[in-house]
Amino acid sequence: MSVQTFELLILGSSAATPTSSRNPTAQLLNIAERFFLIDCGEGTQIQMRRYKTRFQSVNHIFISHLHGDHFLGLPGFLASMHLLGRKNELTIYGPKELEEVISVIHKYSDTYLSYPLRFVATQAEHKELLWEDDKVEVYSFPLQHRIRTTGFLFREKPLPRNIDKYKLEKLEVSFSEIHKLKKGMDAVDNHGNTIRNEELTFDPPPPRSYAFCSDTRFFEGLAESIAGVDLLYHEATFLEDRIDRAAVTFHSTASQAAQMAALANAKHLLLGHFSARYTELDDFLNEARPVFQNVSLATEGRTITL
Repeated sequence: MSVQTFELLILGSSAATPTSSRNPTAQLLNIAERFFLIDCGEGTQIQMRRYKTRFQSVNHIFISHLHGDHFLGLPGFLASMHLLGRKNELTIYGPKELEEVISVIHKYSDTYLSYPLRFVATQAEHKELLWEDDKVEVYSFPLQHRIRTTGFLFREKPLPRNIDKYKLEKLEVSFSEIHKLKKGMDAVDNHGNTIRNEELTFDPPPPRSYAFCSDTRFFEGLAESIAGVDLLYHEATFLEDRIDRAAVTFHSTASQAAQMAALANAKHLLLGHFSARYTELDDFLNEARPVFQNVSLATEGRTITL
């Protein structure tokens, strides 16, 4: 069985304001051809064109909080999909006030979308399942920022067991029995003989997971929500020399992001949401690596494949 797609594209990595080389926060995650847009800062649709992604492939948008650098690209993105002839429903997950914000913009701009727009309100009190299908599940979890903010956890569901097709070819087994084997059950061949599952199958790849930790101060309780995650994106707005500024603004430093990755037993850490005051980003890696070795930068255009 081939492994399904699990791929993250970084569209924006700047905090608060864009720079000449960095856009505000936005990411596009593809899991098994389900495309999730995570935050939608200014210029997101331009970045999607630049990196040749398809607007209409996005059916779910997740907004972490209502600071402008995380959602001000949304009204334009919604309008562009209308102008491009979208008909399929689009669901937005975010703070309950977001629906009112978008409704007011549409009201006073006399905008009517050609497709159904559905809002699902998030809460920042506890971890919550937001959406699932047969392959993927998505959770929100609370962060600690100046306003209500959530992170998002995207997780594959366990894949069916892999069938050893060479062994199967030697047996007379019906399609329904093959289906049972994939579920981990024993099967019965056409002659009534029981076939033990382990004789014909082997383990599928383990499910993969991605956690998006938007703006937040460091707090140890976060580790429980993202424990064991394969890929962790964690904001690193400041370096350690501005840790006092990070505390006042409810942001994190690169070292604190690395501490969280270690606490959560993450496999890989992505740093992002860099303050515009920094033009060179190598110091973020230099600060994080003594605490957590497997770390890299979430910079524009970068694609991470799990």
